[in-house]
Amino acid sequence: MSEQLAVIFDVDGVLVDSYTAHLESWRALARERGCHEMTEDEFRATFGRTSREIIAEMWTEDALSAAQVRELDDRKEELFRDMLRADFQAMPGAGELIDSLRSAGFVIAAGSSGPPDNVLLVLEQLQRQNKFGAVVTGVDVQRGKPEPEVFLRCAQRLGVAAEQCAVIEDAQVGIEAANRAGMLSVGLAAPPRTVDELSNADHVVESHSDLSPDLIAQWISAG
Repeated sequence: MSEQLAVIFDVDGVLVDSYTAHLESWRALARERGCHEMTEDEFRATFGRTSREIIAEMWTEDALSAAQVRELDDRKEELFRDMLRADFQAMPGAGELIDSLRSAGFVIAAGSSGPPDNVLLVLEQLQRQNKFGAVVTGVDVQRGKPEPEVFLRCAQRLGVAAEQCAVIEDAQVGIEAANRAGMLSVGLAAPPRTVDELSNADHVVESHSDLSPDLIAQWISAG
């Protein structure tokens, strides 16, 4: 490749099937607080956003202080990590795609709205921490997706121009963030996501096995 190319992976729903663990950790937190439990539709509407944004919106009647939001955020993510450790489910083909991209000369990053401990746990469980040239999490940005900040920071840390980056995402807001960053957006429509849900992506696939370094390079080159 004449120019350095990069792939930025979202984490939840892209590297790990964390759908159930996230939903159930939100519900467990609500039970601890004795308040409204998130419905599945409400949960799906939160994809790509930071936990602190969700908490501030979800329990507005409590007039939570910034310190209380942080405390609830920490507890929610602690519950989530406990559930994830108990039953870690890597997305099929994710590890193999990471390996093939690195072998082909791509640099790769993780760009997530989640906290650092969550992201590092996933990379450790995948046993591929050393493959990632950059990791950007929710604490590194002022605003979560659909703002493009997380992906622009990934590109900056990798030293790669935005137009030479592809982003693999499973949520509409993440795809919007990639589009606004001027990057190639690839939607991963693995269940329960659908192809129609990710229609704002430049390309949509149903599995990591549908992707290859050559195909991603061709898409980036095509602009």
